[in-house]
Amino acid sequence: MALSDSVTTCLSPPVHYVICKLGFEKKDIYDISNILSENGEVCWQAVTEHVCYLESDQSVDYIKSIRSLGPVCESVNLHLKSLTKEQFVIQYALWFRWTNCTELFLEVFDVLQDTETTEVALGLMKLTSCLERALGDVYLLIGKDCPFLLRDLLASEQLAVVFGQAVMNVLRVFIGSPYGLNLRNVLWHGFASPHEIPAKYCAMLLFLTAGLGQLLQTYLMQTKCILVHRPYVTFVSLNELGIFPGKYLIISKFLLCYICYYLNHETLSIAEELVRLSSFVLKTMLPFWMAALTAFKKSRYADCVILLLPQLEVGLRLLFTTTNKCPNRLLTAEVKFLSKVSYDIMLAKRLDNEEVNQLPGVLQEPAMASEFLWDFLNHQEGPRIRDRLSHGEINLEAFPREVANQIVAFAITLLCRFSDEDMFAFKEHMVIKPLMNCASCYRSQFHPISRLKKQVLECMKSIHLWPELPTVPEEHVQTIKGLEGNAEASTLILMISEIVSQLQQYMPQNFYSSDDTIDNVLTERLLIELCDTHICTLYSPRPVLETVVVFRKISTQCHQVSEKVIASTELRYKQWMNKTLRSRQRHNYLRMLNRL
Repeated sequence: MALSDSVTTCLSPPVHYVICKLGFEKKDIYDISNILSENGEVCWQAVTEHVCYLESDQSVDYIKSIRSLGPVCESVNLHLKSLTKEQFVIQYALWFRWTNCTELFLEVFDVLQDTETTEVALGLMKLTSCLERALGDVYLLIGKDCPFLLRDLLASEQLAVVFGQAVMNVLRVFIGSPYGLNLRNVLWHGFASPHEIPAKYCAMLLFLTAGLGQLLQTYLMQTKCILVHRPYVTFVSLNELGIFPGKYLIISKFLLCYICYYLNHETLSIAEELVRLSSFVLKTMLPFWMAALTAFKKSRYADCVILLLPQLEVGLRLLFTTTNKCPNRLLTAEVKFLSKVSYDIMLAKRLDNEEVNQLPGVLQEPAMASEFLWDFLNHQEGPRIRDRLSHGEINLEAFPREVANQIVAFAITLLCRFSDEDMFAFKEHMVIKPLMNCASCYRSQFHPISRLKKQVLECMKSIHLWPELPTVPEEHVQTIKGLEGNAEASTLILMISEIVSQLQQYMPQNFYSSDDTIDNVLTERLLIELCDTHICTLYSPRPVLETVVVFRKISTQCHQVSEKVIASTELRYKQWMNKTLRSRQRHNYLRMLNRL
């Protein structure tokens, strides 16, 4: 039996106990009126009294707290299920406004009325990301630099000032602390299957978010402060993200082309079949995969990507643990391991014990998986999709289809890559093969080396505009003394010639022609050829990266100089034609033209 079939959970026994059993041990029936007043306000004191503390240092005793809060969560869940949508909106919608995501929290209420466990998990992932973003906005009422990690944010003095330390301790029982339920990280890292997340915890966080809104309103009225929401991050240069042919994935709402619609549906139908058969998918996680593809069909692109990213991590972790013979890493989600099983660790060159990581070799196409994942998830200048989604930095309603296209297509290539040999027909299918071909020749777009190449070409393009700049009649230039010849330019040409000759050894033998001028070689053939040369960016040595940093600074400054030259030349030409230049300005302008 394949490992993907035999694994029934990715939670270690201690974590499985904490999430799935601990909060159900106490069978007490807790009256909702104890924590919810008649006017709809959360009685925080009645909630915080269930948080237990260690006698040794008065830190939170998470085990006892989860056990004590279990009946409270159940009571809240039953209360919310007893409400109609209209009743919920009237009673709670106002208290979600501070999150800047009111509609999302209302959608989570709808999810709780359903028995679909996948939707509950998705709702909890979206809720925690938006809650984190909102708490960060509150932090900035007092603090300056918002902590990047949720656990640091919840432990901050700034939030304790606004909400109270006891309230923040309640939140840390559910999210943020690796010693508590840690629901956010367990879900976003793909450790929990749909049926392992109790719906009552999602209901409790929804309830607590409304309570936080009530506390915040009191604080804002007392301090006369105004809560300002940070703008969402938007993806720029979406054309750089277009790795896979979108026509195979984009579903036309208006069915403008029946063939295109057929191909799209056919591609996704094949993907659904691959999900059921591929060894890349843990069978216990199969509902997440199917829900992701369904979300894509319904144009719910943010939901699709939120569901897929953790499953890609699960699949790669399965390969990582199998190839490196460390199966214990698959069943983790514990404090000492949770931070050591993410993408950057799985794609690292070496393991913790300094042995070589075998995963890239198993992937066979490092460009297909490693470089793509680094580009989309880790590189600072890339979209960093997982970080931005999980920290609530993206407007989910406006999530771009282009990004979802790439993630879905990449997932399909991995499903194909790790399918049995008898799945050859799928890999050669007319709508799948183009995706595989694109993946096999993928080159990093957001690695510092790749960005340097782009900068150099942009700088070259800017300098290439110089000959097209407007100039004054040549006879005017010759009438100015001091412009005959240019020793500085002659020296520079000699230096450029020397550089070009040094670069010839890295070019094809038939590349250089003696008829080429230096300008043509540099601005067209030489730089384009150099920048088109493939350089493996995976595991770039530190000295190389440090050198690239220097080159990028030089390239940036050169580009800035070029843009200033263009702007200055155009301005001076207009002033020349309008005869508004003074004598010295005319002389300096002509001197500049003589040096271009």
